[in-house]
Amino acid sequence: MKRDLLSAFDMKDDLEQIIDLSINLKKRRYDYEPVLARHILGMIFEKQSTRTRVSLETAIEQLGGHAIYLNPNDMQVGRGETVADTARVLSGFVDFISYRAYSSENVAELARNASVPVINALDNKEHPVQIVADFMTMKEKFGKLKGLKLAYVGDGNNMANSLIAGASILGVDVSVGAPHGHKPDSSIVQRANELAKKNGSKVEILDDPMEAAENADAVYTDVWVSMGEEAEKKEKERQFSGFQVNDSLMSKAKKSAIFMHCLPAHRGLEVSASVIDGPRSIVFQQAENRLHTAKAILLTLHKSMHTHS
Repeated sequence: MKRDLLSAFDMKDDLEQIIDLSINLKKRRYDYEPVLARHILGMIFEKQSTRTRVSLETAIEQLGGHAIYLNPNDMQVGRGETVADTARVLSGFVDFISYRAYSSENVAELARNASVPVINALDNKEHPVQIVADFMTMKEKFGKLKGLKLAYVGDGNNMANSLIAGASILGVDVSVGAPHGHKPDSSIVQRANELAKKNGSKVEILDDPMEAAENADAVYTDVWVSMGEEAEKKEKERQFSGFQVNDSLMSKAKKSAIFMHCLPAHRGLEVSASVIDGPRSIVFQQAENRLHTAKAILLTLHKSMHTHS
C-alpha cells in the first residue's frame, strides 16, 4: 500500500515510532543493512536547499540506494509538461520522489498521480520532514515528549503549521506568538485542536510573543522572510519587530529551556546572536538529526509498499 508524507498529519498514527526509529538509527549510524540497495530517490527542487537535499541524499546512500537531483529547469515540467504526467513518468523509473515546491497543490497533484511514495520536502503550507527532526531532538534532550511545552515565535508559516500538527499528535503543548496577518493556517489549527484534545495537550495562538514563551521547555523560531517572499522583506521586518527571540524573551521560558531553529538563521533579525550561539541553542543537533529522520522516513515509506493492508 503506497504511503506518502505530504503533511505532518500523515504521521498521526506513528510519529513517535518514526522518532524512536530515528534515535535508534543515529546510534548505529554506519552499522546498518543496505535495505534500500538499488532503490532510487528522485528529488525535485523548485527552491534551494541545504539540509533537506543533503540529508535525503546521504540517507538513501547510507541505506544502499541512490538519489537523483532533478532541477525543474532541466526537466520538461519546466517547459509545461504537467505535474501529473511527470509523476507517472518518474514512477516508472524511481522508488521514491521527494518534491520541494512553491505550491502545496502541486505536491498533492504529484502524489495523486505517482505510484511510488512521495515526500513533501517543503511547500508553502508545510515542512513535515523538518518537524520529525525537531521532535526527535526534543526527545533526546528531555527523554520524553508528552507534557512538554513548545513555544513558537514569529511567522505562522509552513514551519509553524507542521510544528502545531506534530505537537498535537505527540501530546506536546504548543503556543504560537505571531503578529496579525501572519497567524498559522486556520484549518491546520482546527485539526490540531481536535487531536490535542484527544492526546491531552493544547494549542494556543497568541499575539504576544512573551506570553507564548511563558514556561516553555523549548522556544522555536524561523526566518521572517520565507523563500519567494524577498520583495516583502522590509515590510515584514517592520511587522515582526518585537518578535525577536533574544535573552529577555528566553528569560520567560523555563531555566532548562532549549532554543530551536530549522535554519538558515539571520542573527539580529528573528534571533539574537547571544541566543543562537549560546549554551541553550541546539540548532546544529536539530540539523544533524535531519539525516537520521530522513532514513527513518524512507524506511517507513518503503515498508508501507511491502505490507498489504
